Amino acid sequence: MTLRNIIVLLTLVFSAATTTAQSKLNIFKRDKKHQQSVVVPVYDTIRVVVTDTVKVEPKAAPRMDTLTLKQTPKQIDSLLDIWHTLSARLSDKRFFEPYSETTESESNMKTDSLYRSRLEDLVSPVHLPYNYIVRQYIDQYLTSRWSPLSEVLALSKFYFPIIEEELIAANMPVELRTLAIIESNLSPLATSRVGAVGLWQFMPSTGKNLGLEINSLVDERCDILLSTRSACRFLKDLYHMFGDWTLALAAYNCGPGNVNKAIARAGGDVKSFWDIYDFLPRETRGYVPKFIAASYAYAYHNLHNVAAEPTPDCIATDTVMVHRTMHFGQVASTLDIPIETLRRLNPQYKIDIVPAARKAYSLRLPTRYITDFIENQQTIYSKDSAYLKEYINPANLDKKRAEGVGYTYTVRKGDNLGLIAKRNRTTVKEIMRWNRLKSTVIRPGQKLRINKPKPRA
Repeated sequence: MTLRNIIVLLTLVFSAATTTAQSKLNIFKRDKKHQQSVVVPVYDTIRVVVTDTVKVEPKAAPRMDTLTLKQTPKQIDSLLDIWHTLSARLSDKRFFEPYSETTESESNMKTDSLYRSRLEDLVSPVHLPYNYIVRQYIDQYLTSRWSPLSEVLALSKFYFPIIEEELIAANMPVELRTLAIIESNLSPLATSRVGAVGLWQFMPSTGKNLGLEINSLVDERCDILLSTRSACRFLKDLYHMFGDWTLALAAYNCGPGNVNKAIARAGGDVKSFWDIYDFLPRETRGYVPKFIAASYAYAYHNLHNVAAEPTPDCIATDTVMVHRTMHFGQVASTLDIPIETLRRLNPQYKIDIVPAARKAYSLRLPTRYITDFIENQQTIYSKDSAYLKEYINPANLDKKRAEGVGYTYTVRKGDNLGLIAKRNRTTVKEIMRWNRLKSTVIRPGQKLRINKPKPRA
């Protein structure tokens, strides 16, 4: 009903009411002439309530193809990079905060009681008991001059979220992430003296049995994501085999056959690693205690004044699929990204080549470069002839493969070239040659190139 209709209606109502009142007044006057007393109520105020229904037409939703984003994809990449970095800091704060203050009950405890109490507070499906063997490894992590803990704390900010996601997806205890610490100190290029490689230290035969590709150009034992998935699958199989995580950890180290023989020698009634401790190979006897010690040292490092080294510069990463053979130099020169960053994020490619001739391979990049790669993909691929021609010659391939082995060592307080050389099974002369050093003087924080596989702790 329109406003005009409402006004007309009110006019008619008032007109009718006025006519009725006037008529009754005239009757009253006539009756008065006849000396009759008639009382007629007269209402001089009329209350009118008018209701109406207004029909509102719904406003059509905007079409998606007419909307414009406030941020470009490249700007969103930068925002994601910041968001991931801040989220990582918040996640660390939430995890470490309960383990960063001494409680009142702990203040008067002796060391053994303190360690035992704190391990009990690390509630986990993986049993973490305390004894004198565990204490020896805790002391190594917290007080040893060669402890890798500071470096591990820094690297964990990048590697642990990836590892945790895979453990959660496999419905496994998140605490198993510590296994990567005792295996490789979170170095995807770590190589043992017997040839085990990667974060999870797979032998070539084990890696291939788990479906990892290992050849002259690619070693997926070093692939951060694929090797972690394989480790989860292997550990889950071992757990289903033995029914206890400490036994599964022992089997991961020395093989399920050796653990099974140890169980038989122990009489068969076995519930955990400690029941077969005396029947295991010597190295494996220290494996689970070292796992427990690393779990303690990681959680309680703040209470022992152990600080992390500087955080890696690219915590937020994502992957793109590469469908043509490509050299890291093609990406580095196009996107202005350091080639060392590409090597650090993609250690599975031995000589900087992604051999995507017959199948697609993933390339991990800092999140802020993802859109740049997509937008410049054709330019990147068009540079293949310039960057790949030197690798066609087999002699060049062998040379590059040899150069690709190695890692960067950060000099610590108290280091000297002799100690570093001994630790890496090389000579002072070789380290000086690799780094073009004119003297043996080095300083804490200095970076040294070591052209040998990174030793395990």
